[in-house]
Amino acid sequence: MVVPSQRSDPMAEHGPTIPREAAGDGWGLVVFAAVMMILLGVFHALTGLTAILKDQFFVFTTSNYLISVDVTAWGWIHLIGGAIVALAGFSVLRGALWARMIGILLAALSAIANFLFIPYYPFWSLLMIVLDVFVIWALARHGRRVAA
Repeated sequence: MVVPSQRSDPMAEHGPTIPREAAGDGWGLVVFAAVMMILLGVFHALTGLTAILKDQFFVFTTSNYLISVDVTAWGWIHLIGGAIVALAGFSVLRGALWARMIGILLAALSAIANFLFIPYYPFWSLLMIVLDVFVIWALARHGRRVAA
């Protein structure tokens, strides 16, 4: 393997960078998935905090729906779950195998929770489901080669 000298690599002056071998091997998608996990966790936590502090903000008016929960309990679930997803996202950035596995599990649970939330806020729920599916795909497809 030929290593370019620092003089021929203009990016060498700007500090450590992702190796070229890893960058072409899906590392960028894993970084994007980790950042999405952090954002999804923050979104869930803020939604949960809103439900806890201002329980009249979310109005669950759909009658005869599959799930009927108290807004405050729903808020605590989202707050705690969101914090765990965000922390797992930071750990994925560090390359931890357990964080990728937890990330896939929590993204799947987030997709299920948002599926149940579709009657109340359809656009937001569908957007979150799409992001969850992308996180699952990126962590499952590209995570193994990046960690090696």
